[in-house]
Amino acid sequence: MEEIIQEVELDYKPRDVFLDFHDRTQRWAVIVAHRRCGKTVSCLNDMIFRALIEGKEDGRYAYVAPYYSQAKNVAWDYLLRFSKPVMAKANQSELWVELINGARIRLFGADNADSLRGLYLDGIVLDEYADMRPRIWGEIIRPLLADRNGLNGFKTWAVFIGTPKGHNAFFDIYNNATKDPDWYVKVLRASQTGLLPQAELDDARKVMSEDQYLQEMECDFESAILGAYFGKEMRQLTDQGRIRDIEYDPMFPVHTAWDLGYSDDTAIWFFQVVHGEIRCLDYHYSNGQPVAFYAGVIQSREKERGYKYGYHYLPHDARAKTLASNRSVIEQLSDKIALKSLKIVPNLSLQDGIQASRLALTRTWFDHKCEDGIECLRQYQREYDEDKKVFRDKPRHDWTSHGADAFRYLSIVWKDEARIAQKDDPIRGLFVGQTDVSLNDLWKDTKVKTAGRI
Repeated sequence: MEEIIQEVELDYKPRDVFLDFHDRTQRWAVIVAHRRCGKTVSCLNDMIFRALIEGKEDGRYAYVAPYYSQAKNVAWDYLLRFSKPVMAKANQSELWVELINGARIRLFGADNADSLRGLYLDGIVLDEYADMRPRIWGEIIRPLLADRNGLNGFKTWAVFIGTPKGHNAFFDIYNNATKDPDWYVKVLRASQTGLLPQAELDDARKVMSEDQYLQEMECDFESAILGAYFGKEMRQLTDQGRIRDIEYDPMFPVHTAWDLGYSDDTAIWFFQVVHGEIRCLDYHYSNGQPVAFYAGVIQSREKERGYKYGYHYLPHDARAKTLASNRSVIEQLSDKIALKSLKIVPNLSLQDGIQASRLALTRTWFDHKCEDGIECLRQYQREYDEDKKVFRDKPRHDWTSHGADAFRYLSIVWKDEARIAQKDDPIRGLFVGQTDVSLNDLWKDTKVKTAGRI
C-alpha cells in the first residue's frame, strides 16, 4: 500500500531573532529576553514542531509557568491557536492538547510542582524561571527527562526562558550555560533586537526606574530586585562570603523557627547562635503535609546529622485548635517532641519583624543547604499596586512568604538564645601550664558523694 503523506502548515512565522533557536542542536537552552519579545510564542511553537517531528510513542511535553493560573492566562490560547492544524483533541479543564501523532502537550504551574511527579517528559519549557523555586529543576523536573532520552533517535530536552531578577537560580542556569558547549544561550536586549519601536522604549524609560528599565528591557542581572525587602542585606552577605559550608558545632544547641502553612508551605529554619553569630545550618519546606510529618523532619535531622536541639519556635497561631482534630499544633507536635522545648514567638507587628530580619541578616551566615530559604529572602517582595503604580506596605504572598516569615520569627528570638549562652557557667577543669583555677575552685565545683561517717 502506498504511504500517504499529508503536508501541514503551522500558523506561525518566527521572528528573525529566534531562527537560530529553532535550528539549535543542543539538548539544553536558556533564553534571557526583554519583555514583549515573543519568547513564549516561540517556545510553544518550537515544542509543537518537535512533538511532531520526534514522533515518540505517547510523547509527553510540558510548559511550566510560575503559577497554574499564569500558565492558563498566558499560554493556553496560544497553544490552542498554533496547534489547531495538527490537533486531535484538547482538554480545557486539565490544559492539555493531543496532536495527531498521539503526542500530548500540557500546561503546569510551578506553584504545584508536585503534580509533575510520577510523569515522564520528552521536552519541557520553563517560563519565567526566575520566579520559581530553585530546586524545582533538580529535584522534580530533571529526573522526568531521564528514561526516554535517545528514544526514537531524539534526546529529551529543556528550555529555560525569562527576564532577570538578580542573582538567583535563573542567573545560575544562565551563568553556567555560558561556559558549557552543550547549552544554547541567547540574550535578547530591547536596545539590540529592534522588536519594540524606539519611541516606545523612550517613553517606557520616562516612567520606569533605572533598575526597572535595566532589568525588564536590558536583561541586567545586576539590577536590584524590584520591591525586595532584603535586597541590600542579601547582596552584602553574598559579597562578604557568608554563604558557605558551615559545620554543626555540638557545643551549642540547634534551634528551629517555623512558619506554618495549613493549605500551602510550611517552612523551618535550623540555626545556632554562636558568639553573637546566627548560623543557619539547614532549611526545610514542604507542602500540604500533616503536623506529624514535620515532627519526623525534626527527628530525622537529629538522627542523620547529630543535632542536639534547644527550642523549637512556633508562630502564635500554633496555639489554635483545628476543627478536624480539635488539637493545636503544639499539642500534635508534643506527641513526638518534648513539650518543654516548644515555644511561641512574640506576636510583633509585621513591620517590626521585617526590621528585625534586616538587623539579623547583618550577622547571619548560611550553609549551602539553605539554598531555597536564601532564595526566599532574596525574592521576598512588596505587593505592587498596578493602579497607583506604587509598592504597598505589605508583602506579596507567594512561594517566598513562608520562608521569609519563618526567618522573621528567627530574627525575633535569636537574641534570647545569645543571652542564655552568655549566662552559661564557664567551663572549668585542669590545665597544663598557666591557669586561673585554684584548688578551692576545683573542690567547690566537684560534687562529692559521701556514704556517711565511719
